Amino acid sequence: MSNENVIPFSTTIHVRDTCLCLHVQRAARALARRFDQALKPLGLTNGQFSLLMSLNRPQPAPMGSVAAVLDMDRTTLTAALKPLQRRGLLEVVPDPKDARSRLLKLTEEGRALLTRALPVWTKTHAAVDEFLGEGGPNRLRADLAAIR
Repeated sequence: MSNENVIPFSTTIHVRDTCLCLHVQRAARALARRFDQALKPLGLTNGQFSLLMSLNRPQPAPMGSVAAVLDMDRTTLTAALKPLQRRGLLEVVPDPKDARSRLLKLTEEGRALLTRALPVWTKTHAAVDEFLGEGGPNRLRADLAAIR
């Protein structure tokens, strides 16, 4: 191995300590674990909670708009829907305006589970907000939104 292809270990430490992508990924995994643990007694993950909440609309939702809210591609969304659909928490129905399109809607069971999950999410979110301190949650949301 030639010396010209050797990156010094100090560079590895520098990247570890300064890489925004790494720090955001680690924080996202930590937050996900916290919410997953809180929602586990209800048989939900934080991702499933977000998906169900995105369907809490007056009218059935087009797949594209749900994918946009969750920042997912349609293939990933379709895979995420399947276990919730098997549990009877949501339905995928044909769009009456376009037979090629599908609409997503919560079932009564899905709404009931979401109703039970919301206080768990609220309590968990309040604990995270408190940890971040005054102004921290809004500042963090604004900083993350600026990156998009």
